[in-house]
Amino acid sequence: MNDLSKKVATLVLAGGQGTRLFPLTQSRCKPAVHFAGRYRLIDIPISCALNSKFHNIYVLSQYLASGLNTHVTNTYHFDRLQGGRLECLTPEECGNKKVWFKGTADAVRKNIDYLSTQGYEYFLILSGDQLYNMDLNKFVEFGIKKDADLTIATLPVEKKQAPRLGLMKINSDHNITDFIEKPQDPNVLRHYKLDPKELKHKTDDPHYLASMGIYFFKKEALFKLLKEDDREDFGKHLIPIQIRRGGAYAYIYEGYWEDIGTIESYFNANLGLTRGHIDLNFYSEINPIHAHSTNLPAPRLTGAQITDSIICNGCIIKAKEITHSLIGLRAQIGENTIIRDSIVIGNEYYHPPEGSQLPPEFTIGHDCHIENTIVDAHAHIGNNVHLTNRENLQNYDSDLLYIRDGIIVIPSGVTLPNAFTK
Repeated sequence: MNDLSKKVATLVLAGGQGTRLFPLTQSRCKPAVHFAGRYRLIDIPISCALNSKFHNIYVLSQYLASGLNTHVTNTYHFDRLQGGRLECLTPEECGNKKVWFKGTADAVRKNIDYLSTQGYEYFLILSGDQLYNMDLNKFVEFGIKKDADLTIATLPVEKKQAPRLGLMKINSDHNITDFIEKPQDPNVLRHYKLDPKELKHKTDDPHYLASMGIYFFKKEALFKLLKEDDREDFGKHLIPIQIRRGGAYAYIYEGYWEDIGTIESYFNANLGLTRGHIDLNFYSEINPIHAHSTNLPAPRLTGAQITDSIICNGCIIKAKEITHSLIGLRAQIGENTIIRDSIVIGNEYYHPPEGSQLPPEFTIGHDCHIENTIVDAHAHIGNNVHLTNRENLQNYDSDLLYIRDGIIVIPSGVTLPNAFTK
């Protein structure tokens, strides 16, 4: 490890319940949701930290934490000779009662005694459920060069995106002079318009500088903030205080970034990979996105016409057509089935463990027609099933499926009977 890496601790905030991603978060926390066929959302920020040579990583997890922690510890193995560590920090038991993290800042606050003994000078704080290909080294070096107490990664956004994000105003030195959370008033919004000279990619459209929820703190500034203000959230509560105190700077990042907040954003980000429509590179040997090793065989395809799709290892596919879709690990799809504009998340095993409550097999049957659908792990779909949202519903709940943003979602562990139609 380089000298800077030894001074920086990376904190990955992974306690999110992800209610807007329900039912994908019915049995897992948001950072543990599958992505791009063989990854979990948390693999993106951890991989970015490792690729940037920050090898001291702490995952702060809470909601349904055991599955996430198992994935992290089974996926990331550190060489003792190279140094570094990856630890999962969860709420502690106090007697018979668990002391829960109340929010992002509170999660760090409740671990401050432990973190303060590790000798770090800086803390890099990442979200466990965002997508980006960011060189975190450049971000950290910018903050150190500015001698900033706080550095915030920011993204230029267009006017239509600005009202749903926290916006900043900066001076010519990138010092943050003002901050507002989700402004709705057009007159207020006008005050935060970004000077086009700050953009590498020039445009005539007005842009605004939005927080990405990625922070770089000096140790003293972070600990002082956490001890003097007991509120629970970084973005809502503590970041505005530090900005008012001064010493806060904005690092402008002009690459791909997405905060996976809804079923629709999750769906679009996954399917965007099939046609290369999003700038998230999973094919780099220099900056790889790490995944749990599966030792699976290559997919076996029999007679299927496949267009603009990603098919993961271990699949056995006899389908008639797969178009603009993502098929995850170990998926099995029967003859004459058509799948379009859909995500089949795949499975952790071909057959359920003995004694489990899961379906006896995780297959999609023959002669099915599936469009605009997410099939979660370990679901079984019978023969002649049609999932096309023929009533064009935007939202719908039942015991067997949900519809969110017009997208059908089959939850994990569900069995759809033969000839089922929705």
